[in-house]
Amino acid sequence: MTGTDTGRTGSGDIDLGVVLRALADEHRRAVIMELAADPNDGERACHSFNLPVAKQTRTYHFRTLVDSGLLCEINYGNKKGVRLRRADVDRRLPGLLDLLAAEFNSSAAPPPRPQTQVANSTPPPLTPHA
Repeated sequence: MTGTDTGRTGSGDIDLGVVLRALADEHRRAVIMELAADPNDGERACHSFNLPVAKQTRTYHFRTLVDSGLLCEINYGNKKGVRLRRADVDRRLPGLLDLLAAEFNSSAAPPPRPQTQVANSTPPPLTPHA
């Protein structure tokens, strides 16, 4: 089944202020970070993202991302998919998606373990008090 791409064409419609406002929300930023970190640039269903929000709120967030020019929406009639407009975003805002992908990869990696000093197996000698 093929869908209709309702996205825009060209990078001229991507405005920095609108993009930054869209990315100011942690849930929308998480969606773009996840998509930016995926080198396949595949189409995803909106429900495939782990967003702890109601369906109405999810719809609002994806509409905001589409309106900002970061995503294009593919309409299948009874369902919709989204795809990152990587080429257009990279052309208009070079480096933005690389920063978001790096943030995603660093947050997905476990935090580094603190280095501990190896304890001496024998305790230090006691000194008598004078």
